[in-house]
Amino acid sequence: MRGEIIAIGNELTSGRIVNTTSGFAAHHLFEAGFDIYAMHTIGDTPALIGEALKRALSRVDFVLVTGGLGPTDDDLTTEAVSEALNRPTMPNLDLLYQIRAHLQSVSGPVVSPLEKLAWLPQGAETLKPNSKMSGFQLIHNDKPIFFLPGVPHQMRTLLIDQVLPRLATWYKERQLAVCQRVYKIFGKSEMEINQETKSLKLGEAVEIGYYPVFPNVHLSMTVRGSDTVTVQNIFDATCDIVEKKMGQYIYGKDEESMESVVGALLQQTGNQLSVAESCTGGLISHLLTSVAGSSSYYLGGVTSYANSMKTALIGVSDSLLQEHGAVSREVAEAMAAGMREKSGADFALSVTGIAGPDGGSIEKPVGTVFIGLAGNDEIQGHHFLFSGTRYEIQRLTAQTALDLLRRYLLR
Repeated sequence: MRGEIIAIGNELTSGRIVNTTSGFAAHHLFEAGFDIYAMHTIGDTPALIGEALKRALSRVDFVLVTGGLGPTDDDLTTEAVSEALNRPTMPNLDLLYQIRAHLQSVSGPVVSPLEKLAWLPQGAETLKPNSKMSGFQLIHNDKPIFFLPGVPHQMRTLLIDQVLPRLATWYKERQLAVCQRVYKIFGKSEMEINQETKSLKLGEAVEIGYYPVFPNVHLSMTVRGSDTVTVQNIFDATCDIVEKKMGQYIYGKDEESMESVVGALLQQTGNQLSVAESCTGGLISHLLTSVAGSSSYYLGGVTSYANSMKTALIGVSDSLLQEHGAVSREVAEAMAAGMREKSGADFALSVTGIAGPDGGSIEKPVGTVFIGLAGNDEIQGHHFLFSGTRYEIQRLTAQTALDLLRRYLLR
C-alpha cells in the first residue's frame, strides 16, 4: 500500500525549523509494511495545501498531513482541506465543550482562538479527543487521510498510538510483512561495500541500500512480501550471508553505536577502561559516557594537550618526549601504559596526533595520528594518516581507537 506525506508550515519552508516529522513518519510507516510514494514540504498557503492534497489522493492509498492545525491565524490546514474537498467545517461539540470548560477553569468565560480547534471538516473524526492534541481523520473517496499536529512529540505520539493501528486495520489483507536491519560498518568505503554486496547476488526480494553517516557507512537490508514465514526465512538467510561477507567490519546493528558496542563487550568480559587523550580533546571520553551505565566499566580519562600534563598526570618521561616528539608511536604507547597503571584499569587507550588545520610538517603532516592500547601485559601502537577537517580527523581518531579496542576484545 502506498502513502504520501505532506508537511505544512512556513517555518519549515523558510528553514527556521528542520522538518523531522516526515522522516519519523516515513520510517515507521515503512517498517509497518507501507510504501511512501512521495514526501512534500509546503508553506501555509491554502491553495497549495489543497492542490497537494488532491494530487496525493489521485495516486496513493492514504495521505498523512502534518502541521497547520493550531489556533493562530497562520494555521490554515483545516480551512484549506474544507475548501479543497468541499467539506464545510462544523463544530465538534465534544471538543468545543472541552475547550470551553478548560477556559472557564483558568480564566472564566471568554471567547478564545482555541475554539478554532473544534471546527473540523465535515465527516472528520478526532484521533484522541481527550489528549489535548489536535489531530483528526477523514475518509475521502474510500481513502483515509490523517491530519496530525506539527509539534514533533505530539505528532509522534498520535502516529504510533492512532495512525499505525488504524492503517493496519484498514489495509489488513494488503499490508506487507517487513523485516529490516541496518548494519553499521566502519573501515570500508561505501563503494567497497557496494561492490562486495553486489558479488553476493542476493535475491530479488532483498532490497539493499548504502548511505554514509560519517565516520561510518550504514548498509540497510529489507525483505518484504505477503507471506510472513517466507519473508522471515529469506531475511535470516540474507543476514547470515551479509555478516559472513563483511565480518568484523560490521560493528553494530540498528540503533547500536560503536561506544555502546564497546561498552557491552567490556561489561561481558568484566573489564574496565581508562583513556588518555591529546588531539581528540576528550571526545573519546564523551562518547563512552554518553552510554547509560558506562560508570560500570569506564573509570575516567585525562586530556593532556601539553607535554607537561603528559609527564605529570600520565607518567610519560621527558626524555621520551624530547627524543620522539609528542606525536609518535613511542609516546602513544607510553601514554596508554601510564594511564593503565595509574588508573588500575584492565585496558587503556591513548591518542596523540595533529588534527590541523595547522601544525603539520613534511615528516608528520596534518592527520598524522598514533593510537596506543595497553592491556593483558601487552602494549600496542598504531600509526594512521587521516584526512578531512579538524573535527573529521578528531572523530575518525576516536572511532578508530574504539574500534581497535572492540576488535581486541572480540579476540
